[in-house]
Amino acid sequence: MSAHAAAGELDAMLKRLHLPTIRRLYPELAIRAEAEGMSYRVFLEILAAEEIAHRAETRITRSVRKARFPFLRTIEEFDFTFQSSVRLQMLGTLLGPELVAEGRSAIFSGPPGRGKTHLAVAIAYRAIQNGFEAFFTSADELIGALSRAAREGRLEAALEPYVHPHVLVVDELGYQSYAADAANVLFRVVSIRHLRRRCTLVTTNKPLAALGQVLHDADLAEAILDRLLERGTHYLLRGRSYRTRHLKEDPVRFPEDDALHLSPGDARV
Repeated sequence: MSAHAAAGELDAMLKRLHLPTIRRLYPELAIRAEAEGMSYRVFLEILAAEEIAHRAETRITRSVRKARFPFLRTIEEFDFTFQSSVRLQMLGTLLGPELVAEGRSAIFSGPPGRGKTHLAVAIAYRAIQNGFEAFFTSADELIGALSRAAREGRLEAALEPYVHPHVLVVDELGYQSYAADAANVLFRVVSIRHLRRRCTLVTTNKPLAALGQVLHDADLAEAILDRLLERGTHYLLRGRSYRTRHLKEDPVRFPEDDALHLSPGDARV
């Protein structure tokens, strides 16, 4: 068999085995291996490592697209010097595989522009990098979709996109007005995820004590918070808005949530 025919047969086998990176790299690496006297073991290790790295990159890209983040942010991009009410060390357990393995959750509260959504997206993205799936939704979208589904008698099917992912980000809870059954549908999501030990990340501009009014049901709001904080932490972000940092004074000032009762899991600083 000629060298050209043998190369063609190897290419066909690699294609059949779905090894596109090895298939792309091996001809050039074979020339380099001969020139450098590379061992068969090293040659194979390089090709296998490149294939694994490419698959990991492809998986992350696909998972990020599926997560539907409004933007992509990393924890390395967060300015902890500007937003000093939270420190990187306080987020340690949220950035490792234990976030999903232990079913941890977090609530980020505070006025607009303090970095709540950035942190939630960054944590969810880190979970994707650690091999898990994430999904991002606004509270308005989630509650609206599930309220419609409940009225149409298809709530169980509509719950699936929100209860299945390892990590769910529910953004901007309290920014919009909700239907009368808001607490009911949100409780269903949080309760199912709690029972399955799934991670839920919530951002809100409201004090936690005000969520009963936001959701039209104080008892269910308390039950939602109880489940989120059993294995979760509340982070209260203060300081100036990052969006208006160029102004001499912060045009948006919120009263401190001094009356809020905080559980042992809270990380208010």
